[in-house]
Amino acid sequence: MPDEVMLTRARSVAEEIERLVGAAQTSVDAALYRLNNPFLARVLAEAAQRGVRVRLVLDRGKYEETTATRETLTESHLPFRLSYGRLGRDSKMHHKFAILDDALVLTGSYNWTIESEKENFDNLVVMREAAHVLLYRSEFEALWNAAEEIQKAEVKK
Repeated sequence: MPDEVMLTRARSVAEEIERLVGAAQTSVDAALYRLNNPFLARVLAEAAQRGVRVRLVLDRGKYEETTATRETLTESHLPFRLSYGRLGRDSKMHHKFAILDDALVLTGSYNWTIESEKENFDNLVVMREAAHVLLYRSEFEALWNAAEEIQKAEVKK
């Protein structure tokens, strides 16, 4: 299948993410700058309940400053780790991508937030080229291995 481009001006990107994550059979690994959309967190949690391995790497700064993100993750019970950017505390883990079943990548300007879905002009690209998927896989594993795992006791409300 060719790449797909989705624009928030034309349709619900969250519904497309739901469809694609709903079809995932083995894994969903996502590096997300922001995640506060409870609908998308539920979609990920449902995938995990079906036996799909779900792992998230999130920006530590956004996580610490956004109560909705902490609450969403607490309620969803998804495994996640936190990371800054390359320069530490003063930089961002600004990625917005997810790898599904090592077969496709979701990427673009779309944050997994209510604002991106309801307010912003954003885009999501679905890539299926094997070489691109491998590049994103390598990046995710590097992020996951370097990111700090958060213990349940550390999750603030």
